[in-house]
Amino acid sequence: MPRQAFELACEQDHPALSQAVWNELDEVLRRPRLARFVDPAARDSLLELLRAVAVWLEPSQRVTDCRDAKDNIYLELALEARANSIVSSDHDLLVLTPWRGIRILRPADYVALVQGGRPEP
Repeated sequence: MPRQAFELACEQDHPALSQAVWNELDEVLRRPRLARFVDPAARDSLLELLRAVAVWLEPSQRVTDCRDAKDNIYLELALEARANSIVSSDHDLLVLTPWRGIRILRPADYVALVQGGRPEP
């Protein structure tokens, strides 16, 4: 489901990235414990696609609203991008929805929304 949400976002929306978010995403996807789930070639392809389609921004506001401080970079990026949604499986972000008017959706809920369904509550 995360892959499907990613592909839909690349096709239908405007994914946003900051250098901090890029660094975190790249580091997480390269963790050895994920190697058994993520084929290196597929990971590299995904990262290149994201790099190509993303709108790159550098947040001008700092926030401290997330209980996991390292996740504040996603909130900062969403503010800078004037995003409607953040797509994440991270519970520290999901508990904030809606956050300053921005929906925080699980990948399956984002897919349902984009495909014309209703996201789960």
